[in-house]
Amino acid sequence: MHRPNLRLPAALLSAALLVAAAPAAMAQDASEREEAPRSTAATTLRVLAGGFTGLVAHESGHIITGLIVDAGPGFKRLDYGVIPFFAVTHEPVSRGREFAISVSGFTVQHAVNEWLLSQGPPLRDRSRPFLKGWFAFNVATSSLYAVSAFARTGPPERDTRGIAISVGKSGIPEPVVGTFVLVPAVLDGVRYLRDDPAWARWTSRAAKVGLVLLAIR
Repeated sequence: MHRPNLRLPAALLSAALLVAAAPAAMAQDASEREEAPRSTAATTLRVLAGGFTGLVAHESGHIITGLIVDAGPGFKRLDYGVIPFFAVTHEPVSRGREFAISVSGFTVQHAVNEWLLSQGPPLRDRSRPFLKGWFAFNVATSSLYAVSAFARTGPPERDTRGIAISVGKSGIPEPVVGTFVLVPAVLDGVRYLRDDPAWARWTSRAAKVGLVLLAIR
């Protein structure tokens, strides 16, 4: 693994943003119950804000887990592809700790999706652009990671590769990890569109648990 360029200060900032994300979402949710319909531009901004919060939550999962396992987490600039981006990096660690760090972003996404899909009326039927943006980010991100896993392409820091190489003593094929990531994404989309049918809910949850249980292989 690459040594991080930014370590504890960046990690603490990311963790603080994650702590702030949930109250912000709840405040947004509460305020939307009383406000009149907004313009298309305002709705779009709230959707984008929800997506950004999803990004912060995903990356903060890596950062916080890296702090817990004392892996010296930080950020590294990525120049893979057309759009410059960043990756959460950490110092070399054991296979078990590598798995925990790599899987944590998906774990955060899965927990948030369960929260969004399981409370109150169906999310699809509510006027919650911020929360819908957050949900859309989670589903889209998992889908893109799955495609990268099937193709075995993308930056070496990608989460699915980190999971694949850290399972057991010799690792597992990355497309297997991609399947465990894609199935919940597809089924959560079905749950959103079809009022959370029981078969999709429990199959999605089983796949989410199965991803974590790869650690004991």
